[in-house]
Amino acid sequence: MSRFQMTSLFSALSVAGAFAFAQPTPLPAPTAAPTPAVARRPLSPPGTSATQVGGKWTKVEGSDEPRYTDGKWIEVTYSRPIKRSRQDLFGKGADYGKKVTGADAPLWRVGANQTTRLKTEVGLEIGGKKLAPGEYSLFVDLKESGWTLVVSSQEHQQKYDENNKTATWGAYSYDPKFDVVRVPMKMMKPALSVDQFTIGFADMTDSGGKLAMAWDREGAVVDFKVAP
Repeated sequence: MSRFQMTSLFSALSVAGAFAFAQPTPLPAPTAAPTPAVARRPLSPPGTSATQVGGKWTKVEGSDEPRYTDGKWIEVTYSRPIKRSRQDLFGKGADYGKKVTGADAPLWRVGANQTTRLKTEVGLEIGGKKLAPGEYSLFVDLKESGWTLVVSSQEHQQKYDENNKTATWGAYSYDPKFDVVRVPMKMMKPALSVDQFTIGFADMTDSGGKLAMAWDREGAVVDFKVAP
């Protein structure tokens, strides 16, 4: 190879090296955004049933729609279990109700999870017994021959504490000495299978109505009055 050829080769390599050195460093490939975590839904979603009594509809200036004012709230908060294709939820005979009450629970918590609560801003009368305005726990004594509604003043747990044996979680630690009302309910057979346990108010007037509950093919109601 001649000196000219050698010089040309070194010059070409130098240019190529300089060009390579001048190239920008490749950027890293973009990474995909992390998939947000999906919130876990409770198997027995929380529910509320409420009504108002004792109020009045009044005309509002500047509006064609009247407004309901001065009503008193009656509200039940509970968890609503779902059937999820299970059959014969309540069972029969000596085992009636055991599937829904849970192991060792003396009564049904009327739903799931925490103790079901009744909050009323007005006095009530159920089964001839008067309830002062306030908060109470609701349970049902399940028998195939009929259900009995239990209204209790016992303390309840907001968050489960296995060491707390004086306040209820669901119906666990239930103590009958706190019963305020025990009244038989009128049994009903829903025309359709109710998939999600439901509590509601029915036949309401300002003087009272019915507290109703149903799940699967079982249902029951109890009358109550608004007490002066």
